[in-house]
Amino acid sequence: MITQGAVQSSDEAAGPILPWVLRAGVAGCFIGHGAFGIITKAAWVPYFAVGGIGEPLAWRLMPIVGTMDIIMGVLALVWPCRALFIWAALWATWTALLRPLSGEPVWEAIERAGNYGVPFALLAVVGTNGPLFTRLSFRWPRLEPAKRTLLTWILRLTTAALLVGHGGLGLIAHKAGLARHYAALGASQPAALVPAIGAFEFFLAALVLLRPRPGLFVAICVWKISTESLFLVAGAPIWELIERFGSYAAPLALVLLLVPRPVDATPSMLPAT
Repeated sequence: MITQGAVQSSDEAAGPILPWVLRAGVAGCFIGHGAFGIITKAAWVPYFAVGGIGEPLAWRLMPIVGTMDIIMGVLALVWPCRALFIWAALWATWTALLRPLSGEPVWEAIERAGNYGVPFALLAVVGTNGPLFTRLSFRWPRLEPAKRTLLTWILRLTTAALLVGHGGLGLIAHKAGLARHYAALGASQPAALVPAIGAFEFFLAALVLLRPRPGLFVAICVWKISTESLFLVAGAPIWELIERFGSYAAPLALVLLLVPRPVDATPSMLPAT
């Protein structure tokens, strides 16, 4: 039996697990994205064109941008600091917006909410006031109720948005790439699955906002890993899966936040950042 005072909210009991999950989300996003810059990805050329950069220069800049992204991803694991998370949030937002700015459906930017939502979630905890380049603690102190509520809502909105974005690509935009994924899985009518799965993801997003439960977020995490793994089934590089780490980190972090865990009745105090 768990005695009174022996249960804490999971952000206390999880110790370093919760910040590690969120930092891994940032790291995976930037390392995966950076890898595409290193190997050069033709789909990036129109994004450079938004800034007035022509194709020849775009190809030369891709490895530079990729290297920068990989460095940022590694730093998220070994030297987390406020400046890094501010940059990650702004850069990921900008690169997501480049998609509709270059003529792609707006759902592409919304679907990448995990890329920018997770660093914004980290900033909600560590704040923007304070030394920008000082390494932050690998453990969080106990979250104040207001800060914990803000973190939870940012992650819920992030999770809902990435589901709505992916769902919109299927239900409304009928993205051809999704049909190729389902065909690679052996579906007999992949085109018919695209809007149906899109509608299901809209339903999941509604549940995130209306009926948040730990089990729901476990299912969403598994769902996102499974659907993004279809890139590999269809023959795409593994970086497609890694680049979307934020889409797995957001629902997983919500599980850690929402599930109370039994701990010792007299836990040690964690040092503040």
